[in-house]
Amino acid sequence: MSTRSYIGIVNEDQSIDMIYCHFDGYPTGVGQKLLDHYTSETKIRELIALGDISKLAKNVVPPEGTEHSFDEPVKGVVVAYHRDRGEEWKSVKPCKKPTFADAFKVVRDSWGEYIYLFCPDGSWTCTEIDRDAAADGQKQVPLVKAIKRDAA
Repeated sequence: MSTRSYIGIVNEDQSIDMIYCHFDGYPTGVGQKLLDHYTSETKIRELIALGDISKLAKNVVPPEGTEHSFDEPVKGVVVAYHRDRGEEWKSVKPCKKPTFADAFKVVRDSWGEYIYLFCPDGSWTCTEIDRDAAADGQKQVPLVKAIKRDAA
């Protein structure tokens, strides 16, 4: 069983670059890893540059000289569909959406359950997708608050 999520970064023009993450998308899973290990714009953009991922981990790239693949991943390293499983880039590349409403539609239509956004002020937000609400009815909450609610 998987909890699908999307991880994105809000650009200066308010557009959003984002990728799909297949496993552990709930706030105490992906959300906590983002909060603990993805605090710089540089590292977040490095993550997003991988394209869609199977599993988020502390490190974006494996240590030099190690074998890392989808079937035999190095512990603590992101598992990406293109880099680690050889999936076609055009089907897993990051998507860019001009607005939150456009990003929300992608997540909702792909049955994603959460969207995590790194904002220009350096904070993370979490939105739990409500399939019955419009994008402007979605609540973006601080990730710390979403994690506390999820852990309760």
